[in-house]
Amino acid sequence: QVQLVESGGGLVQAGGSLRLSCAASGRAFPTYSMGWFRQAPGKEREFVAAIGWSADRTYYSDSVKGRFTISRENAKNTAYLQMNSLKPEDTAVYSCAASSARFATLRLHSDYDYWGQGTQVTVSS
Repeated sequence: QVQLVESGGGLVQAGGSLRLSCAASGRAFPTYSMGWFRQAPGKEREFVAAIGWSADRTYYSDSVKGRFTISRENAKNTAYLQMNSLKPEDTAVYSCAASSARFATLRLHSDYDYWGQGTQVTVSS
């Protein structure tokens, strides 16, 4: 069992930055790949970024590539999402998730076993 808790969300002006954190419980964190998803009001949840369990591979959606960076510190059981050059369309609830799958794309909701509650990110224009 893994419990995930996100933090770092808030209100920021367009062009600003935020760093989200995802703290995980348990000793198994280094064996999980981690992902970030977001859901805006009235829209479906969408993939944002993912990182492999050994941090040797990262994936991004086209809408955030070049602006967001996913990373992890296994010694701290924490994954991060650095978000730069934020746009109003980035406004959403951001959730982190953990995947035990070894050959998944990490872009699908079904690839993940555990989810956090989410943290609100609001970007004003």
